[in-house]
Amino acid sequence: MEYELSFSAADLAQTRFAVSPLWEVVTSFRVLAQRSDSAPHQRWAAQVRPRIVRAGLDRGRLAALVPADGYLADFLNPTPAGPFPTLGTELDAVRRTPAEQVREDLRKLALERRSGGAGLQDLHDDPEAVLPKVTDEIESYWELALAPYWARVQKVLEADVFHRARQVAEHGSARVLGELHETVRWDDGTLRLVRRHCALTRDQAGSGLLLVPSVFVWPRVLTRSVHPDPPQLAYPARGFGTVWEPRTTAATDAVAAVLGRSRTLLLAALDTPASTTQLATHSGLSAAGVSQHLIALRNAGLVTSHRSGRSVLYARTSVADQLLNP
Repeated sequence: MEYELSFSAADLAQTRFAVSPLWEVVTSFRVLAQRSDSAPHQRWAAQVRPRIVRAGLDRGRLAALVPADGYLADFLNPTPAGPFPTLGTELDAVRRTPAEQVREDLRKLALERRSGGAGLQDLHDDPEAVLPKVTDEIESYWELALAPYWARVQKVLEADVFHRARQVAEHGSARVLGELHETVRWDDGTLRLVRRHCALTRDQAGSGLLLVPSVFVWPRVLTRSVHPDPPQLAYPARGFGTVWEPRTTAATDAVAAVLGRSRTLLLAALDTPASTTQLATHSGLSAAGVSQHLIALRNAGLVTSHRSGRSVLYARTSVADQLLNP
């Protein structure tokens, strides 16, 4: 099956890119729900899935709104106002979703899943009261599954946007649109999407086009068409497969001369987010000593902390990555 999205000169002029935390929420949640542990995300999924199960997020409202395949609720991906919205800004937009759109999305879900919207009746009955509970779940999921890794993910997404923006300036929008994905083809003023599950046509959406790079959407593209918003197309970002690769630490000696051996050792160990206990075991330092070093590193902007149940996970920031890998 093939769908066509026609473009006028005005539509091309209104085509833009955006990095969306919420698109990464829904696409990463789907990766976990599919349980296939595809090669690019196997390392991440193995770390994250137990946290999600312990928190019960695999059987909550978010799980019902983002099934393992097929249609997912469009209201979870509101149109970003700018190129780099924060999660908080996007969640505010979700909470403002009109009740009629929420109910229409739930109708589509129930029709496709033939489940009658199990677990979502309260959302259907009173969207205004229940949407904040949905966004609370999303925030919990973010803290467990994405926040510890966001510096890595964000770097890839922003690099993709900057690369394609440069390509637009050098070669024009048409060439960039034709290079997004093997199922997307630009042909004489029309964007053609082949082998697509959901339609992307101009009569279902507004003008322009919003292009959203994603680390987790591979191997497909996903679309959103909700009038009068511009249509959205989430596509695999360049370099998505390198996000979880272990990173070398070529500059440890130079960094150790400034930060000290113990703190540099901890930074190097945080190639994967870890708790104080895990870091103590790995480094041979006492838990109390690790805790003191982590506080200092966090105050310096070199690590971030994220609660996971009774534990706290620490992760390297992009600043620390640049120190260790100049």
